Amino acid sequence: MDLSLVIMAAGIGSRYGGVKQLEGIGPNGETIMDYSLHDAIRNGYKKVVFIIRKELQEAFDHHYRDRFRGMIGIDYVYQDEFKKYEDQYEINRSKPWGTAHAMLSSAPKVDTPFAILNADDFYGAQAFRAMAGALRSNEDPHTLFLMGYKLVNTLSDYGTVSRGVCAADRNNYLVDVKELTKIGKRNGEIYFEDNGEFKMLQPHDPVSMNFWGFSPWIFEELDRQFRSFIEKNHDNPKAEFYIPSFVDKLIKDNKARVKVLPTDETWLGVTYQEDKPVVINGISEFIDRGLYPKRLG
Repeated sequence: MDLSLVIMAAGIGSRYGGVKQLEGIGPNGETIMDYSLHDAIRNGYKKVVFIIRKELQEAFDHHYRDRFRGMIGIDYVYQDEFKKYEDQYEINRSKPWGTAHAMLSSAPKVDTPFAILNADDFYGAQAFRAMAGALRSNEDPHTLFLMGYKLVNTLSDYGTVSRGVCAADRNNYLVDVKELTKIGKRNGEIYFEDNGEFKMLQPHDPVSMNFWGFSPWIFEELDRQFRSFIEKNHDNPKAEFYIPSFVDKLIKDNKARVKVLPTDETWLGVTYQEDKPVVINGISEFIDRGLYPKRLG
């Protein structure tokens, strides 16, 4: 069975202060996305679709022109140019509508089971292996998949992060997922801020790092939800259409179930500039342990 990989790489990176998608963190200028592609290729993914802003096309082409040639098909969609239903309203908005909108923009390029993830997160080889195995063995297209990371393994030492905090049943099927946008460390504990109030979370709470597995039928439901979202939020310039919120409604409406695939992998990512040395050191350690070659591609 052929599998596709969709990488959300259209973010502006306001907290980071630059185009973090193409930041070199490997010994030969490799990006975090390069390590995701390497792990995807090792596990049989045949195509990658980058969701980007059109202005990034030249930089992406330059970076990937010779890397991974013949190893995986590469395609692009432009989230900033993807408009659907917005023409019905006068919308004053300078950025796209969030991760679920990004996924919807990739629909014309994806016709196989696929995994979708963030460009600026390092997920780990075991996670790619587990997701590929789940997608290939899945006999029910209405069963979806989510890599479940331990919250404590996904935090930054330099500021708050956004995570989809999950609740699962005894069989590891997702019951609920809530997108919390201000998760951080405070007095030795993990908290999230909610309207000025600090609420505690547990270190081993499973969280989404936006590493999902879907079948192509999902785009029909995604389109339906996005239309409803636009109708309700067209006059809210800060509204975001998130993948966890989309999936949560599917579960509540009994249209799908989501198997949480637990992993002990530790997140590496560049939410803030200060995170970059941590990621560089982490990748260097993986190379020293023989988990990745010194040069990718």
